[in-house]
Amino acid sequence: MGKPWAQQVRDFEQHLSAARQLAPLTVRNYLNDLTPFFEYLDMKGMPDLDRADRLFLRGYLAWLLEIGYERPSMARKLTALRAFYRFLSERGDVTRNQTGAVTAPKQQNRLPIVVSQEEIDRLLAAPDITRPAGIRDRALLETLYAAGLRVSEVHALDMKDVNRNTREVRVIGKGSKPRVTLLGKSAVSWIATYTSDVRLRWAKSRSGDALFLNQYGARLSVRSIQQLVKRYALKAGLDADFHTHTLRHSFATHMLDGGADLRVVQELLGHASPSTTQVYTHVSTAQARKVYESAHPRARRAFNKSDDNSDTDHADPIA
Repeated sequence: MGKPWAQQVRDFEQHLSAARQLAPLTVRNYLNDLTPFFEYLDMKGMPDLDRADRLFLRGYLAWLLEIGYERPSMARKLTALRAFYRFLSERGDVTRNQTGAVTAPKQQNRLPIVVSQEEIDRLLAAPDITRPAGIRDRALLETLYAAGLRVSEVHALDMKDVNRNTREVRVIGKGSKPRVTLLGKSAVSWIATYTSDVRLRWAKSRSGDALFLNQYGARLSVRSIQQLVKRYALKAGLDADFHTHTLRHSFATHMLDGGADLRVVQELLGHASPSTTQVYTHVSTAQARKVYESAHPRARRAFNKSDDNSDTDHADPIA
């Protein structure tokens, strides 16, 4: 980490290990929870930790929500950030600590937004595949949906991470945890077309092994991926709230709808606990209820005694 705050992070790590005597796993979790903050500082071009005021910190939390972090995860990251700033304040490294002036979003039981398979098909068909960028975008959308990836995971994909023969993708998930997920034949086909027809022409020395590039040969940024997904969602006539994580939610729900085992979906998503994946079973039930109530002729029809022509005086008792 060749950044202005790199030494401060190393000192904080030493403080957690030696002074607070936290377990190595706990220390690692603290540092992992700080990583998105430094990514946000980079993105905003802010090298000075002292300038992170309340407005900046609120923007950071909003960004975490936008890129798909769940509220419990955001709360942990804010806790780690407060501990880091408290440590810096006690050493005199910062004169302003406003981490206590912001709060993580309240926990909600709201179900994740999921779209139908038909809507996914419309989204995947939205890019103009007569253009190089459209071919790349189709391959990107297919990859996001086929593997259920987070936006940060697809952003970090390298060429070597995709095995087109076995249709496997190796990704580094939250907490730097590696996992293997899978691709369908359609996604593999579009990746092959993109890498041979587009990436080969766009690649430059700066490209390295990055899979998804922009037209200048640089790795496609997280922000660019978010923007293009939003653009194609609007083009496909999908909800304005559609974002990259909606593809991940839809992947999980469609897998369960298709009969996949919950544990398998958990492994593919990279969830540490099955309880995190369990929410998608509720989504499946909610979707089924919605279809049932719109399709069944008596689902929304209130009972009316006049509808029942039976003679209740002579009705057989229910055993």
